[in-house]
Amino acid sequence: MNNYDSYFDLGQLIAKYMRNELSDQEKLQLDQWIEADTRNQELFKKLTNEHLLNNELETFSVNDKAQAWTKIRKGTGFKNKTGKPRWIAYAAAVVLLAALTITLNKRQDIKHPQSLANQYKDLPPGTNKAVLTLADGSTIVLDSAKHGRIASQQHAVIKEDENGKVVYEATDEAQNPAAPAPAETIAMNMLATPRGGQYQVVLPDGTRVWLNAASSLKYPTAFTGNERRVELTGEAYFEVSKDPSKPFNVKTASQTVTVLGTHFNINSYTDEGATKTTLLEGSVRITRNTGQSVKIKPGQQAVNTLNNIDINENANIDEAVAWKNGKFIFSNTDLQTIMRQLSRWYDVDVEYQGKTAQKHYMGRISRNVPVSQIFEILKTSGLNFTINGRKIIVKS
Repeated sequence: MNNYDSYFDLGQLIAKYMRNELSDQEKLQLDQWIEADTRNQELFKKLTNEHLLNNELETFSVNDKAQAWTKIRKGTGFKNKTGKPRWIAYAAAVVLLAALTITLNKRQDIKHPQSLANQYKDLPPGTNKAVLTLADGSTIVLDSAKHGRIASQQHAVIKEDENGKVVYEATDEAQNPAAPAPAETIAMNMLATPRGGQYQVVLPDGTRVWLNAASSLKYPTAFTGNERRVELTGEAYFEVSKDPSKPFNVKTASQTVTVLGTHFNINSYTDEGATKTTLLEGSVRITRNTGQSVKIKPGQQAVNTLNNIDINENANIDEAVAWKNGKFIFSNTDLQTIMRQLSRWYDVDVEYQGKTAQKHYMGRISRNVPVSQIFEILKTSGLNFTINGRKIIVKS
């Protein structure tokens, strides 16, 4: 993951502005960002200043700056000093603008001694870590530094690989049972991640599950009977192994999701106010505890609130599964939602001081960066951040 991701959306809009390719909606987004803060206005002027960009092209070792500038406008390419093609098209123009943005921010920090780096001690991102609770109540602490066989449970051998994944391998007894045991006699295990942790598990049927921070998944060591049932708290992404004879059910505090084989994400954190089920592939049915039931198609998101299930017909799939792909993606996201994500991933509490404006943010950045790099996205709106131990203090 490169360092430009946090500026991708802004760079994307400005690159299209420079080539007169903005749609009405994109122009509105850019205008709103420009008008939100005087510093945004200043930055926009710098990012669209041809003279300033020509100077920044030195960073890319471009021999013919005029030609490169023309090609950036047209969306073609140029060569760096190694002679290899540096195709700008669309994305590389964004990279150039992002590089300039980062450079300008660094220059501003030099001018102001009270830079972010001096205001707080940085915090590292989360890692692969979890706790596996076996049927007898014993626990095993997991991390990606371990691998190999870690336990044996009813109908399954449990292994851990070096990539941060627990794998259940069914024994011959489970694969060819003479008389399947009643479901209530099957041993139950639970995988739980703390704040600042994430993990993967491959269930006995081959279903793959990614667990986000502060989440847990309870499941049997073998799927017998006529269904496959697991229980989730927090957030997880599922790639369900297809088995038409055994529907796969994911139960959360407010609903049950039923599938045969599909890819989907469930966000069921209790502090989010709604359970969101986002479908990438296949078909799922969501049933509220009250009995209301809806089906969604790929690209849709079911939002289960206190009173009803609403369907978002054009869900932002990238944003919904960004965590699983190692990113934060903010798409018109409010500050409180962002800070809840940071709280879980960086294992911190959040405190707000002063009246915080109800602003929304756009941007994307790797989850594998110190928390200060996330603040770079947010500070443009006039917010200040201080870290006190494991607490982030947000000041307007």
